[in-house]
Amino acid sequence: MKITLVTGGARSGKSGYAEELASRLSAEAAPGGARASSSGVTYIATAQVRDGEMARRVERHRSDRPSGWETLEAPLAVAAALGRARFPVVILDCLTLLLSNHIEDGLDEAEVEARSRQAVTELLSAASHREGELIVVTNELGMGVVPAHPLGRWFRDAHGRANQALARRAHRVVFLVSGVPWVLKDG
Repeated sequence: MKITLVTGGARSGKSGYAEELASRLSAEAAPGGARASSSGVTYIATAQVRDGEMARRVERHRSDRPSGWETLEAPLAVAAALGRARFPVVILDCLTLLLSNHIEDGLDEAEVEARSRQAVTELLSAASHREGELIVVTNELGMGVVPAHPLGRWFRDAHGRANQALARRAHRVVFLVSGVPWVLKDG
């Protein structure tokens, strides 16, 4: 499975870019060049709804996706979700929430670090056993202000290491700034 890593800051257009890319790839892979809505994409969502604002965000994301797409809710077990994906084009949105979900489980830093590494390793392993395209959306956290608290600094660093691991394996890395994609790696 080919991997595209889509990264950037908050509200940079990452999810929209990933969805457009998935639609295009799905249409190209469909027999006879069928329309994207009929060829399907699997969307692995890592968000957990814990309040009204997040519920509205999730609903907005759902309503923006074509009705023919499969959605798998996987706040932690993304490799297993990838194994269940019905379609060869898969979006994982997003790695940042996946890693933060481990923190919300009440684990200490060492346990979260180990689980985060394990989640990325399992995801890459699952991807290596499939055909198709995996588009991973993630945030670029290392370009802003240094977090004031140790947990924030630790999370930024652990997240950066996870992004690096995925970028090394990815055949394409795209960085979005204000909705403009910059291809950092291709092929």
